[in-house]
Amino acid sequence: MRSNLPWLLAAIAVCCPAPALAAKPKPCVSTVQAVDMLHKDVCISAHVYNVVQLSDGTRFLDVCPPQVPDAECRFTVVSYWEDHDTVGNLQQYSGRDVRIRGTIQALRGRTGMILSHMRQFHGGRPRFRPNPMLASGFDAEQSQPPVSAPSLRARGGRRGFMNTRRLQPLPAK
Repeated sequence: MRSNLPWLLAAIAVCCPAPALAAKPKPCVSTVQAVDMLHKDVCISAHVYNVVQLSDGTRFLDVCPPQVPDAECRFTVVSYWEDHDTVGNLQQYSGRDVRIRGTIQALRGRTGMILSHMRQFHGGRPRFRPNPMLASGFDAEQSQPPVSAPSLRARGGRRGFMNTRRLQPLPAK
């Protein structure tokens, strides 16, 4: 038993730091580095110079310095009007350094991130958006589900795993 003790201690020493390393959050990258990380879920750190709102309600966090012309600004953060309730007031971030988590995307000739929920400022994930291709041809007035799943098909008027015709009668006492 004594000969196994050093191996056991070595195994504990090797395994214990692994969860500690896995629990560390990834460091945030600058907007300049984020331009090269297309389709990756990253945290960006940036200074918000201005919050711009368009007439349709779309809001932009201007993360490029004022001396950089708009045509040369390669990164932007966009918040659409339909996310207004979940994002909240963005004017409070004007003139402040922020950290935002999200997926880097190509946005009309620029690279950017869509801000869809306030939790992205605290390392949380963006708001879930269902894939419209999965629900194509679905109408809320229909009596059938929007997807064709074998577990949702009727078999003999009931679901297959609950079909009472397959049950054997219990023996009488």
